[in-house]
Amino acid sequence: MTNKPCPAPSERNKDPILRILVDAFRDCRQVLEIGSGTGQHAVYFAQNLPHLIWQPTELAENIPELARRIEREGPANLRMPIVLDVRAHPWALESVDGVFSANTLHIMDWNSVGHFFQGVGQVLSTAGVLCIYGPFCYGGRYTSDSNAAFDRDLRTRDRASGIRDFEAVNELAEKQGLKLIADHAMPANNRTLVWMRASD
Repeated sequence: MTNKPCPAPSERNKDPILRILVDAFRDCRQVLEIGSGTGQHAVYFAQNLPHLIWQPTELAENIPELARRIEREGPANLRMPIVLDVRAHPWALESVDGVFSANTLHIMDWNSVGHFFQGVGQVLSTAGVLCIYGPFCYGGRYTSDSNAAFDRDLRTRDRASGIRDFEAVNELAEKQGLKLIADHAMPANNRTLVWMRASD
């Protein structure tokens, strides 16, 4: 079986994201990835962050393809994927000290984004770290013309999807006891947002 080609955006953004994760997850040991897709990020980050146990997740219908990639390419610290629907509470997961997700919030409806943060709040340990990569609006404004066009395309395909406002997302995070500690500009007008749960 030949390896399925990695989507081009994931190939382009994996190194810039990794540079952020090296620092953000330096004190973590177990990271939950929400929405692992075909697994190219999971494999690459687990290979380059060997101190972490990396747990990928996906919706049930996407698990077989993800599992095949991990079985072929995954290092020892990359676990086989498990099913996770962010809307199904409580999440059947152990506590973790890191959570990562890339390009997921804009393809969920807003209600699901709320469930995403509720679930993160349930599984993230004290002093745990949440990192989210993707496009965001600030103050109701797009950060680029290309993001505006991308948002129009998203909403044409699914009216419930779309680029999320940073302020609204950050409010959801704060309700779970998370404090924003970094907002990194990334290639292609994306961001990597980093929150930390305050120690008791």
